[in-house]
Amino acid sequence: MSTQTWFITGASSGLGASVANAALRAGHRVAVTARDKVRLEKLTEAHPDAVLPLSMDLTKPSEIKTAITTAEKWHGGIDVLVNNAALGYLAAIEEGEEQNIRTLFDTNVFGVASTIRAVLPGMRARASGTIINVSSLNGVVSMPALGYYSASKHALEGLTEALSQEVAPLGIKVLSIQPGGFRTGIVERNLRSPKIDAYDPTAHAVMGMLLNDKDGVYAPGDPDRMAEILVNLVKSGDMPQRLSMGADSWDAIMAMLDERRAEYEQWKICPTAPISHDGLKAVPCRSRLCSFRNQVLPTGDSSCVYDDWPFASRAPKTPKGSSSSF
Repeated sequence: MSTQTWFITGASSGLGASVANAALRAGHRVAVTARDKVRLEKLTEAHPDAVLPLSMDLTKPSEIKTAITTAEKWHGGIDVLVNNAALGYLAAIEEGEEQNIRTLFDTNVFGVASTIRAVLPGMRARASGTIINVSSLNGVVSMPALGYYSASKHALEGLTEALSQEVAPLGIKVLSIQPGGFRTGIVERNLRSPKIDAYDPTAHAVMGMLLNDKDGVYAPGDPDRMAEILVNLVKSGDMPQRLSMGADSWDAIMAMLDERRAEYEQWKICPTAPISHDGLKAVPCRSRLCSFRNQVLPTGDSSCVYDDWPFASRAPKTPKGSSSSF
């Protein structure tokens, strides 16, 4: 593979720094960002010809645009975008504070979306590129104390899934990685809020586990190993849409998917199908959204969990002259 230009956000520490070093070892160039590029001096000094340090705050769209433009002019375009920079927030939902919530979403969702929008025109023009969004186990599984953080990562998952379908025909690959506990230092950077005693048995118990048992929660995950896997995946050109990383992430996601499917199966109800004798369960009708997906997505990508279920013999019809809604 020829030398590529990687653009990595939040590269002053944690996974971002690991990915930058792994890409450099593989012979690539890296444009790396931090809110203050002074924090990138050590990496720049070690690789002066292969590192472009950039100051970029994800909550400031003008800085994002400037950083992307500068990186594109550096060596003619960005081949791989790694959206790594993120904030955490430990708080029960009621404890959430407006400014913290907005800062979290500005960083984890809106800043990532702005970065993607800025890089896509160049990738489209070259009909190639890779976008890696660093999500989380909590982008799939939520838990007390992590509701706001999880909501931001769930938003990123939804954005990534749609983006992948939109840009696949344009030659652009998109990957969401869902790490569990890794030694990235994010727990020390979590936003926090004043506590309400009522949440001691739930949200605060989880906070205590994360803050007081850091070695047990985060020790198993090696960010350098994760970075090597990502670089090798990009090199191979063969990658999934989403990738669970870490045994804890895999176990939790699989358990949640099993539990969620069982719940959907137990409570499957179609408003147009005959109600069963127990008054609750009924045969589900065919979803027009699923039918739409099956028509527009490439072969192999048209799966829908609802398509495996026995449907009512008669799905609802759209009246003549009206537009169907999904």
